[in-house]
Amino acid sequence: MLNRTLFLLPTLALSFLLQSASASTTAPEALAPEPIHRQTTLDILDSLTREHYNKVTIDDSFSGQLLGQYLEDLDPSKSYFYASDIAEFNPLSTTLDDSIQAGELKDAYGIFNRYQQRMHERLTFMIAELEGGLEDVQFDLDETLDIDRTSASWIQTQEEMDKLWRKRLKNAALSLKLADKNLADTTETLLKRYRYQLHRAEQMKSEDVFQTYINAVSKGYDPHTQYFSPRNSENFQINMSLSLEGIGAVLQSDDEFTKIVRLVPAGPADKTGQLKASDTIVAVAQGDDGDMVDIVGWRLDDVVSKIRGPADTVVRLQVDPAGSNDRQKRKEVRIVRSKVKLEEQAAHKRIMELDYQGQNYRLGVIEIPAFYIDFAALQSGDPNYKSTTRDVEKLIKELTEEGIQGLVIDLRDNGGGSLREANELVGLFISRGPTVQIRDPNGRIDILGDYDADVAYNGPLAVLVNRLSASASEIFAGAIQDYRRGAVVGSQTFGKGTVQSLHALRHGQLKMTHAKFYRISGDSTQHKGVVPDIKLPSLYNEMDIGESALEGALPWDQVREVRHGKFIGVDNFLDELNQRHLKRAEADPDFIFMREQVEHLTEAAKDKTIPLNETALRKERDEAEQWQLDAQNRRRALKQQPPLTALAELEDELKKDEQGRPISSESIAQLEETGRILLDMVDLTFRYTAAAKE
Repeated sequence: MLNRTLFLLPTLALSFLLQSASASTTAPEALAPEPIHRQTTLDILDSLTREHYNKVTIDDSFSGQLLGQYLEDLDPSKSYFYASDIAEFNPLSTTLDDSIQAGELKDAYGIFNRYQQRMHERLTFMIAELEGGLEDVQFDLDETLDIDRTSASWIQTQEEMDKLWRKRLKNAALSLKLADKNLADTTETLLKRYRYQLHRAEQMKSEDVFQTYINAVSKGYDPHTQYFSPRNSENFQINMSLSLEGIGAVLQSDDEFTKIVRLVPAGPADKTGQLKASDTIVAVAQGDDGDMVDIVGWRLDDVVSKIRGPADTVVRLQVDPAGSNDRQKRKEVRIVRSKVKLEEQAAHKRIMELDYQGQNYRLGVIEIPAFYIDFAALQSGDPNYKSTTRDVEKLIKELTEEGIQGLVIDLRDNGGGSLREANELVGLFISRGPTVQIRDPNGRIDILGDYDADVAYNGPLAVLVNRLSASASEIFAGAIQDYRRGAVVGSQTFGKGTVQSLHALRHGQLKMTHAKFYRISGDSTQHKGVVPDIKLPSLYNEMDIGESALEGALPWDQVREVRHGKFIGVDNFLDELNQRHLKRAEADPDFIFMREQVEHLTEAAKDKTIPLNETALRKERDEAEQWQLDAQNRRRALKQQPPLTALAELEDELKKDEQGRPISSESIAQLEETGRILLDMVDLTFRYTAAAKE
């Protein structure tokens, strides 16, 4: 579902590098395409032209986009290439299309070799600065560093370039100083960082350049299409292995940093309750006593190698929290590595008791972390094979016997899974009918549906979603919404409405988008996702997370609606349903807190600079922490709870679910409000049907 899929590549031993006392001063040798790369390029273009969902014309316009994408992939912060380099490359903006269609890669390698030259210059510059010591660096000057250079101009002179990199060095040093490292330790850490980067630059192979360039080409089709070189293809089956073993997190490279894309529900990282999507990992340590190893600037495969390890062993991560102007307030997270057990990923239930209009109600809650099916057991004829639909059907029966008066299906953080299970799960709540449309590259539409008249549950239903509800989750939520079978509550979903498959090549493999999902209403789930009937506050920034945040994502569009029945639904009283929710949320301490957080984070995100003055930076950090503490205490005062003296005290108060995962007050508040919205729906449906009979 995500851009820049996690690779697990063979990893170089780092002992030589980290013990090295000095760095190479010799520029890396120029790289050139290998004979196999020409034919592979032609094979890839042929596959993309014939089978990709998005029909793209390889012309001068594509050439210009390709050049821009390639330069962005190599130098996203515009801190290596000079304006003179870009001027030299610009004529290629109308010729790369011709070159690639001929399988000619000389110009692509030429750009990369210039990039390698500029990187070598910058890294040797930083190493020389550090070897001279940090004692003369002035941490009391009133200057700032632009942390977002996407709109910046390319640098003209070496003097300007040196100035930028000295600022970057000062920022890196300040980050470590504020993490309580002394000047000597800071110097040693940064020397290791830049020597590592220089060493890895010198180890680049022709195959690495080819993969980088071809993936710039593939992004011209969509962000989920990707080429895997032969050595990466060997590891494709475990390219999400951190979601199966290790810590249970999917990672991606973001410039020189490693960012968490998502956490696997019930995985080791999720159970800590201290990590979330968009957090940045800056250092890794082994065991409870191992030293933190700075991993800023590392290749993703090396980071993965460092984080992964045998089950039941400890890894510690140093993390910069996402979505905060407190950019220097790092935290350490201890994780015990393990495999995510199937039973922990399985759907599970609970009873939620709510007081509503003076009466006590019992609502069933079924949380579905993923849409799973044990295909091996199914194919072997095992009558007890596990699947989402089978498990949920069993849980519904148990909840019905326990006398529930409504049901909430919780799909928060559910990244998807089996399309078959999403389709069959809808069938538990409707008698018969279509569930999803799938359109192929030729415009043919296949309609999946439920053809079993049996219904597992016909009572009041709500579906709770958030920004990380994706793919199969969106198909289920969209179908429930289109049938008006229940209310969809939460925040706008991820927007992953495309289907990928793996194509074998003579040299490597190509993951390619070959179809697109559409709801039975005709609306695509791509880009927009599912917009809830009732919206709840979300701390996820839609500009950073979701399909719409991916450059080149396929657009939202529509196909013809499929005939389907509709329940009475919420359409007739949606305004009143929303008004009741807003009235409660206006006075609810948790919702007040969430709104404050959203406003605060939105305002903080506007600041695209960071102070390089130590006093100013410490003040910013302290003010950010104090704001969070004050916001928590404002909420606690409304709840008549004693105030906190430090944010760390919150961890001791977190409740845990059956899987051992901490549950935040915000999560509980969202679930309980969904329950109240469900009861509002029951009340208003009764009034509407009674009025209709009169």
